[in-house]
Amino acid sequence: MHTHHSSHAGHAHAHADLPLQGMSRVLWVGVVLNCAYVVVELAVGLWLQSLSLVADAGHNLMDVLGVLISLLAFRLLRVSPNNRYTYGYRKTTILASLLNAVILLVTVGAIGIEAVRRLIHPQPIVGIDVAMVAGTGIVVNGITAWLFYRYQRHDLNIRGAFLHMFADALVSVGVAISGLLMMIWPWYWLDPVVSLIIAAVILYSTWGLLRESLRLSLDGVPSGLNIQDVVRVLRGVKGVKSVHHVHIWAMSTLENAITAHVVVDQDLSLAETDQIRKDLERAMQDMHIQHSTFEMETPEQACAHGDCISWTSEKNHATHT
Repeated sequence: MHTHHSSHAGHAHAHADLPLQGMSRVLWVGVVLNCAYVVVELAVGLWLQSLSLVADAGHNLMDVLGVLISLLAFRLLRVSPNNRYTYGYRKTTILASLLNAVILLVTVGAIGIEAVRRLIHPQPIVGIDVAMVAGTGIVVNGITAWLFYRYQRHDLNIRGAFLHMFADALVSVGVAISGLLMMIWPWYWLDPVVSLIIAAVILYSTWGLLRESLRLSLDGVPSGLNIQDVVRVLRGVKGVKSVHHVHIWAMSTLENAITAHVVVDQDLSLAETDQIRKDLERAMQDMHIQHSTFEMETPEQACAHGDCISWTSEKNHATHT
């Protein structure tokens, strides 16, 4: 009884569980709104020579590029597997998140360099114009963030877009406040200082996206899943004695997968073993792991080749054998 079984039942391809069409629609709305705002903000920023407006416009443009990359990744997610790419192009959603994080880090560096230069050589700015354009940004970014909020818990790309738009709305608040203050006092140094704050906000909001996308790119366990909890659930299934060689990874930002060796009694019938396998698959689906592959073993067959990690105690202590 050394058998393999792969399950795809119940995941219905994440297309049913998580409405990709709905996510694509809100992403397109975000692209249109922010493209229009970027054009206005960049034009006014160049006219007024306001670094904070130009910097925020550049950041918004990078957000638009990031959303377009996410849209492309969602499109590639629908490509069927083939002889060369047996999983299709699901992984592109993870690569898109990583690329977005890298682009934003480059943006932070560019803003920081220019802000330091303007601190050394400050330039006069018309505060009321800056405040008016930033106020528009509060509305545009706020609406876009609200549209993304519904889906941000389900997908890394959407979560990144939501965090960026939410941060943009907060940044626009800061730019508007600095513009109003410069109407009263000639604090022209405030413009590059706000730009540095913008860079810090972008860096903070990007760090989590970078860390998670890097982890998924390296086939790490997705956030929200703990291997010890998964093992405890697997061992809790009736008939399971122990599990080893447990591997959990993300096939995309929408789908997770698991493979594991499961040890059961040798005297079980084929029907009993098959029922245990079905119970394991159902338990994994409840934990949002859509693809399950289990190899059923007897105690004599377990870790026959050595060098495996086995969870056998109630405390889920991992031991090498």
